[in-house]
Amino acid sequence: MNNQTIAESLFESHPFGNGTVASRIVMAPMTRVFSPAGVPGKDVAAYYRRRAEHGVGLIVTEGTAINHPAAVSHPNIPRFHGEDALAGWANVVAEVHEAGGKIIPQLWHVGAARKQGDGPNIDSPPVSPSGLGIDGSESAKALTKEEIKEMIQAYADAAADAERVGFDGIELHGAHGYLIDQFLWENTNKRTDEYGGDLQGRTKFAVDVIKACRATTSPDFPIVFRFSQWKGGAYGAKLAHTPDELKQLLMPLVDAGVDVFHCSTRRIWEAEFEGEEPLNLAGWTKKLTGKPTIAVGSLGIDHAFLSKKSNGEQSIEENLRLVDEKIKAGEFDYVAVGRALLADPAWAEKVRDGKLDEAILYTKEAEKQLI
Repeated sequence: MNNQTIAESLFESHPFGNGTVASRIVMAPMTRVFSPAGVPGKDVAAYYRRRAEHGVGLIVTEGTAINHPAAVSHPNIPRFHGEDALAGWANVVAEVHEAGGKIIPQLWHVGAARKQGDGPNIDSPPVSPSGLGIDGSESAKALTKEEIKEMIQAYADAAADAERVGFDGIELHGAHGYLIDQFLWENTNKRTDEYGGDLQGRTKFAVDVIKACRATTSPDFPIVFRFSQWKGGAYGAKLAHTPDELKQLLMPLVDAGVDVFHCSTRRIWEAEFEGEEPLNLAGWTKKLTGKPTIAVGSLGIDHAFLSKKSNGEQSIEENLRLVDEKIKAGEFDYVAVGRALLADPAWAEKVRDGKLDEAILYTKEAEKQLI
């Protein structure tokens, strides 16, 4: 089977920011914990470069810690603050650019997904909008307004540093039940001030973060916003139950300065809303906002994220064909691939050249090293 004809649209160049990416394939962010003391080394740079060399147009780095002591939960998750870490990232950027790719960092704070005692700062308590975890437990410290202000500035500083060291944009992690998402979701945001309440109030933290990042970077420096309906451990969760609610959620983010939405789903082929036009989350987001979107969800593997259930009739080849059709129909603009690229740096190239049968399939073993 010649997969080049199945997914030819994936290998077209496409606008991104004030330039273009060589293909519509995006490397999805995946936490790897291979940066000792938070500093990405030459092995991390080589890891990302290999994907650019083999057909990935845009790389979104693994989540990186903004400058807050409780931002992440492992000492070897890379930082995005401190000159030692930023020098490491500058080397990553240079390697990816030399290979012809573009790269953006994912700026991350995990909020209440962190447990007390986690590294790198074991004495720092987890924080969240209302002190609540995803499961509803009181497992974190509620942020004060002054702490929120400081948090917003930490995101803005990271955005400015990203442009300074040569990245091609930034991605804000607003998905999967992490800090920004905890503000967006009514189950974890019980605040009664301007950062809580109705959907408009719950978007304010994200809006303020986006505005602050836009204010500290050039007007044409892309801001990508990643969001999801599902949360870690709450896969049926919904921020928006209807297209109208989704529009109410997204338009304030557009007005704040988002350029691209990265729409995280567990299965890229599934329609987002029952009884409505059969678009996935990326399709609805583009339709409602007019902004470019990145679709993602189990493309290149045989089961969804954190699921043991097989995708059944949805073969990798069929998914590639489906994605090709949807890109050509204008439903979304880019496709992110995670675990398939984690296991095989040449996955995109093999799809392009009709050699998918030669791809190295993902297993958990692949996570133990930087392949």
